[in-house]
Amino acid sequence: MKLASSFRFPRLTATALALSLLAACGDDKDPVDPIDETPEKPVYAAIAQVSANNESQSYVILTDSVDQTAPLSLEKAIEVPGRALGSGPMKSGSLYVSSSEGAEVTRYDLTTEGTLEKKATVSFQGRGVASIGEYQNQFQFISNTKAYYFDGRTAQLIVWNPTDMTLVNAVTINGLATEGAVTTFATHPVRTGNLVIMPVGWRPSAGVGITKQAGLVVVDTTTDAVTLVKDDRCGYVRDGVLGPDGMVYVATEAYGAAVFRVAGGSTPVPCLLKFNPQTRTFDTTFYRELSTLTGGAATGSLLPGPQGTAYLRVLDETVYTVNAGTHPRVVASAQAWTWWQLRLDTLTATKVSTLPASTGSSFLFNVDDDRVLFTEFANNSTTTNFRELSDQSGTVAFSTQGLAFSFLQLR
Repeated sequence: MKLASSFRFPRLTATALALSLLAACGDDKDPVDPIDETPEKPVYAAIAQVSANNESQSYVILTDSVDQTAPLSLEKAIEVPGRALGSGPMKSGSLYVSSSEGAEVTRYDLTTEGTLEKKATVSFQGRGVASIGEYQNQFQFISNTKAYYFDGRTAQLIVWNPTDMTLVNAVTINGLATEGAVTTFATHPVRTGNLVIMPVGWRPSAGVGITKQAGLVVVDTTTDAVTLVKDDRCGYVRDGVLGPDGMVYVATEAYGAAVFRVAGGSTPVPCLLKFNPQTRTFDTTFYRELSTLTGGAATGSLLPGPQGTAYLRVLDETVYTVNAGTHPRVVASAQAWTWWQLRLDTLTATKVSTLPASTGSSFLFNVDDDRVLFTEFANNSTTTNFRELSDQSGTVAFSTQGLAFSFLQLR
């Protein structure tokens, strides 16, 4: 599920890793063996996190095809301790790798032989960052010489140069830190014009719940000016899409919906809000309870869809029973969340019957220019399936051991 990790994990021992994976893994100082010597062939990178004995290790896996019946092999993967993230512009030939074990980002460049060559490293430690976590899209690439990293722990926007691999600046996000709450960013920020709009969610640092507060961090990429806009009508607003009317629609994420389903009471009702990026204000006249769009079912998350639509995730309680006392994360991780397609012009939602129910937390990844895959954490979170979303079939394209929070087409 979408949980901001604040823990740092030591490297797995060889014995523990062998027992947990039953596979040998390469050394992070050695390049990956060639995949294909034809430069025209695509190359993709998937980064998987494998845990054993409360320790985590990540693997950067290269493949020249996302259509595979056998799971991706970890045998030739680059090892990275802790929870690693891989990011970068699509088809740029560069992969920027970070880890929960420190505050560094390392660039790997793709060679013509289809291997990754380790290049320069930049550190954010000088700006107070101790660990890099959460999600791939907290890294936003603006140009060849400018990139952002959104850091919730220090409430900063880190500005850095991905070509020179140098730290440029750190901009304080005023008002982001909330006493007694953990800050967590979106998996899919919105880009429109010269703005990066990053939804923010808060949850209590102790106990189960969500904070009744919605927030959007708005960054002007021409000046690096940062504004935080808040709204107190919703909670755990972690997802957003750009509508055909130019407005940004944001909604409570699936975990927030699970908390409301389990706890009820004073828990903020999962809802949909509308934000005007031109005036940088929420529309105070617009508010929808998400369940009213789906026949009263527990509903959370708002993911980009085709042609002026978005996807909602809706819990199917005919296949999964919510028992009293069940932890919301268990509910949100159940393979019982169906897909509904929401028309943003009419706000009418229809169930997509061809897409199978899957875990509530999904990451979307682009392949080429017309294909989108979504992730499903399966087998008690020991496997990640990448399923087809573009054709609404849900067919498994490929899978990998561990939890995959990052994927990028390099060529």
